Amino acid sequence: MENKKCKICRRLGAKLFLKGDRCLSPKCAMVRSPYPPGEKRKKRGGGYSEYAKELSEKQKIKNWYNLREKKFSNYVKDVLTKRNIKEDAGTLLVRKLENRLDNLVFRLGFSPSRKKAKQLVGHGHFLVNGRKVDIPSYQTKKGDVITLRPSSKEKTFLKSVLPTLKKHQAPSWVKFNFEKLSAEVTGHPSLEEAALPADLTAVFEFYSK
Repeated sequence: MENKKCKICRRLGAKLFLKGDRCLSPKCAMVRSPYPPGEKRKKRGGGYSEYAKELSEKQKIKNWYNLREKKFSNYVKDVLTKRNIKEDAGTLLVRKLENRLDNLVFRLGFSPSRKKAKQLVGHGHFLVNGRKVDIPSYQTKKGDVITLRPSSKEKTFLKSVLPTLKKHQAPSWVKFNFEKLSAEVTGHPSLEEAALPADLTAVFEFYSK
């Protein structure tokens, strides 16, 4: 039976990397069955209402970051309320999403998926500025230092990612030290580097109604 996560990607017509390494292999559902679940090779587009398109774009980003509807909508609505003329809403939203601790753990290569990264943070495997943080949504900021908890260095999850961790490309706004298994936030995430799989304009339109 096809995994629920795979059906999400097929339904939305975008590879959201919800299954980690499997999404990079020929077994990926978007490679084997690049059409919506249900009717075989059903065509996308055509007949979609504007609302349906906006909903689809919203769902892509919400699932991309492994967020529940309430949490994601709160991020968007907060940005729409606090945005200013100096920075556009898209940039502000990306900063909120990319600065989440669970996302950073994923971006650094400690986890093959954001879902797994959320679990690792929730189990208290990471420290921020020397203090344990077990809140996945914790907002990191420039100057913060994220380290692996000493007692977690013998855990199975770390041993499984160590072979690829050293060669993993960390985001440009983070300086990663493989020897110390630590990372310092040195800048701000950008809209371009986040490479979102959806149109943010449609997302803001969806929540503006």
